[in-house]
Amino acid sequence: MTLRHALAAHPLGLGLLLGLLLGATPALAAGRVPYGGELRLAHTGSAEQAGDPTFSDSPVEATLFSFQSRPVCRLDASGTAHLAIARDVSRSMAQTVRITLPSLSVATTLARSWARLAGPEAPSPYRALLFPIRGEARQLSSSGAMVELPLSFPWPDMERAICHPSLALPLTTVAPSLGPFAATASKGLLEARLGYPEGRPYLDRVLLTATDERGLARMWTARQVQLELGVLPEAGVLTGPALYATYLAFSPRRVPADFRQAFESAMDREDLTRLFVRAPAVPMPHLLPPALLPQAPARPRQGAPSAAGTRIVTLLYDAASEDQRAVAERIQVKLHERGYKVALEPLQRTVLRARWARGDFDLMLQSLLLPPLPGPALAVVLDAAGRKDLLGVELPLIGGVADPNARDARARERALALAPTVPILPLFAQALGIRAAPELGGLVLDAQGLPVLDGVYLLPAEPARAGAPR
Repeated sequence: MTLRHALAAHPLGLGLLLGLLLGATPALAAGRVPYGGELRLAHTGSAEQAGDPTFSDSPVEATLFSFQSRPVCRLDASGTAHLAIARDVSRSMAQTVRITLPSLSVATTLARSWARLAGPEAPSPYRALLFPIRGEARQLSSSGAMVELPLSFPWPDMERAICHPSLALPLTTVAPSLGPFAATASKGLLEARLGYPEGRPYLDRVLLTATDERGLARMWTARQVQLELGVLPEAGVLTGPALYATYLAFSPRRVPADFRQAFESAMDREDLTRLFVRAPAVPMPHLLPPALLPQAPARPRQGAPSAAGTRIVTLLYDAASEDQRAVAERIQVKLHERGYKVALEPLQRTVLRARWARGDFDLMLQSLLLPPLPGPALAVVLDAAGRKDLLGVELPLIGGVADPNARDARARERALALAPTVPILPLFAQALGIRAAPELGGLVLDAQGLPVLDGVYLLPAEPARAGAPR
């Protein structure tokens, strides 16, 4: 069974835009999409591109990374998988997923990358996406241009889970670009790759500019860009599902037993999200964001625990995230009302993840780009909570449900049931705000709510009509 046939029956129903055609011309009416041109794109991410997709996991960073590298497949807005760098993804047997790559070198790079992600030297909660593979993917190897994934238990979501952006190939000297575009000698300039498996993009080039919120507004008003990533929601701005979820993890060994009660009694997620988090964002009262857990029951507000003197704790957060800084400062203030003296410690993301892997923290903010699938998303959250032991208990129970809708329902039920027992507190979830100029056509969002530029094109200027004012 091929990937396309295996996944076609599992629509996500996320209500995303399947296609956005921002204009029409006689050439398009005749079925001819124009090739060529340079897309000017501004964004709120870093000007420096990280080579590791597990650290490029904000919506803006994941989008930028996808220009030069992709996972083996990608999910469209309906949840259907499409091949990306892979030539084929299929089930050779019920418990084995077979991936055929373009070459031996790409297959070797993929196997080594995933084996490293599953090992102790590359700590990341995204490793939970590979947990169903026998040996947790630590022993993966390639045979020619093929990588086989033997599963330890039934996991029908495997083919979709490996489409997650964090499982893209790292950018290395062996594989400098495996996406639709490749870097050039000019900083911020990408060129179309003629050999991209899905077909070369319509665009010739993409020019990237990193800026801030004010810069986006200024460049848009001056018509200096045609696409912006990271804009605030307003009329004409596209947004997908809010899957970039932020949590407060805590160490049960290093905080008082009543910490969860103290936090829940002090923190109002609605106010936190509205006042301190960059929109588009939604409060997240449960382990999974509302996009994956619709119609979940409301959580009652807890009362404050009995006073027990001053408690001193340290809260770690990502130094590169303005949202995490603002939220950390708010948590510091609110916990002070419950007798906690909270010291704030900003860290680089690589250091933050290393501290997480060692369990070396009192409190820690974690932001994760969750898969658009309840089962795999729950796996990532449980690992982020430090409860990797639960994966071997919960995932086989979820994967054993054959019907996709019933399987998603089981994952949601387990997310609600496990929430009071795992040392992680959900805070809010964010989406990516995208603004496109009228001359940009063919823009689509994938299941993560990220823009896909493969089919984007620039509409030709319409010729001036006779007698029309110039």
